[in-house]
Amino acid sequence: MKNIKKLTLLHSNDMHGDFLAEELDEKLVGGVSMLSGYINKVRREERNVIYAISGDMFRGSIIDSEFKGISTIQIMNILGPDIVTLGNHEVDYGLAHLLFLEKCAEFPIINANMYITTNHKRLFAPCKIIEIDGMKVLFIGIITEITLLECRKDHLIGTFVTLEDAAEEIGRICNTYNSIDVDFTVLLTHIGFEEDKHLAEMLDPAWGVDVIIGGHSHTFLTEPAEVNGIPIVQAGIGTDQIGRFDINIDIDNNCIDSYTWKPVPINSENCPKNPAIEQIINVYKDQTDEIYGRIITTFVRELTHPTRIRETELGDLFSDIIKDALGVDIFLLASGSIRTETLGPIVTKGDFCTCFPYDDTAYLLYWTGAQLKHAIMHMLRDETFEGAHTEFYQLSRGLEVEYDQTIHSFVKFNYEGEPVDDDRLFSIGLQQYHFQNMKDSFDLDLEEVEKNRKPRVVASSCLAVIEEILSSGQHQDSEGNGRLVIRLAD
Repeated sequence: MKNIKKLTLLHSNDMHGDFLAEELDEKLVGGVSMLSGYINKVRREERNVIYAISGDMFRGSIIDSEFKGISTIQIMNILGPDIVTLGNHEVDYGLAHLLFLEKCAEFPIINANMYITTNHKRLFAPCKIIEIDGMKVLFIGIITEITLLECRKDHLIGTFVTLEDAAEEIGRICNTYNSIDVDFTVLLTHIGFEEDKHLAEMLDPAWGVDVIIGGHSHTFLTEPAEVNGIPIVQAGIGTDQIGRFDINIDIDNNCIDSYTWKPVPINSENCPKNPAIEQIINVYKDQTDEIYGRIITTFVRELTHPTRIRETELGDLFSDIIKDALGVDIFLLASGSIRTETLGPIVTKGDFCTCFPYDDTAYLLYWTGAQLKHAIMHMLRDETFEGAHTEFYQLSRGLEVEYDQTIHSFVKFNYEGEPVDDDRLFSIGLQQYHFQNMKDSFDLDLEEVEKNRKPRVVASSCLAVIEEILSSGQHQDSEGNGRLVIRLAD
């Protein structure tokens, strides 16, 4: 007779400071108060419950940004996750600040990737065994390569940069801890859904990895993907839903006997509120409302940014503002800098900072026409449209690109109505992160670009530039089409 025990494994990812519930179709949706209410409800109903977060607790809300993550940690302490791994946005406030926030956390944070380059000492515990009802559940934390990009200016910090390296590290940990009779093994990753599937293919079944809970790509699933016998799941983005595993574990053979998984909507119909969390959130909200409640401007209508991989109305507006303010030929604005799908028609400072929360400096550099074409071609490579989490950019006024994915070629590549000459030199504006990671973002070497002219900082705050221009005029509008036309392959 099998020795079976049940484990209920709840999980979130990419919460991005999504603390507040929103009204949708006359009912409240999301927010950590109802999320906490649901978790506590499950903890009362089920015997063995573990709640895990797979990265990116931080960034995306003014409450998080204003208090540099301290508010998030306090709220998360009340939410009470059993285990958390790091996401790329956990390092947005700097590595030293992240280490400070870890000391404030009343829950374990694990990561097997980040280490000090001089002696290869890890910065965080790589894994944790949670013992529950006589079961030993091993969690291992794996982070995206983007963390290496964020920490690139700090040469003392390194991370494994390939999936092969990550898989090897997972094997080393599993081999070490399986000897103490681990009953169940969970990978908490922050590398994106497609990369999770590739990673699963590399894992030796003898290592005993049972489940991969992922993040980073904001993938919403209705059922797990199974690769190499390993269920892979994500729970979208924010707090509008939570993932739920109900797993029957074969204790004798240390494996899954059977399981069910589903995304659970967090709404007022099935999730009670947690008054303690609401009280804490309201304290922070009252403080931020005083600062961020003033109206910056009004638009003619609501402007949109429905997807990060095509030209959008907000993308056109923001890229044009920075281009004109800095006087560059072309400003390439990272689509991921815009974090909400809509803005306006009335725009408060809070609305704007939630929409555009990342405050990078702006760099001026020079590309030839050939380098510009190569950069845009790299942006439009096939994997961009196949679900991979690649960088994408909004084009400022004057640049007109038409690309045919079937023939992998430009049908049109004009600047101010004329075809771009390969030898012409263009002044280009980039945000700091994308300048520092030019090879990854555009497949261009900084050394080659510096031969054109030496790059330099031309603005210390892209956010301040956009806010100043928005504040100076009302009734602004943007079309969001005509600059980047993509003919997708059938």
